[in-house]
Amino acid sequence: MKSLAELNAIKQRVQENSNNRKNASDNDIKVVIGMATCGIAAGARPVLNAFIDEVAKRKLQNVIVSQTGCIGMCKYEPIVEVFVPGQPKVTYVKVEPTMVPRIITDHIVNNNVVAEYTIK
Repeated sequence: MKSLAELNAIKQRVQENSNNRKNASDNDIKVVIGMATCGIAAGARPVLNAFIDEVAKRKLQNVIVSQTGCIGMCKYEPIVEVFVPGQPKVTYVKVEPTMVPRIITDHIVNNNVVAEYTIK
């Protein structure tokens, strides 16, 4: 952190994300990032931040980004699970921040799973 303005921007982003979680409904799309030590070591924190930033940038009100502990497949970390109401869970593996815009655009917005990012 280099300035008070940067700290305030982070605070506002966290508060907006927190408010979204409090107002979550059964119709919301949920994006869950595995943040156990294996996920963090593999780079899950930048992936989490990329999802939060992309959802905020696009002003997607029906998307909740959260974290969880171990998902149980350490060799595939960072792992992201996407829960769309009425559809099967989709698990993305070895996710990098550069993959996030495509997952948001194709899967979350246009309802097309990015199969090449999932477990084979």
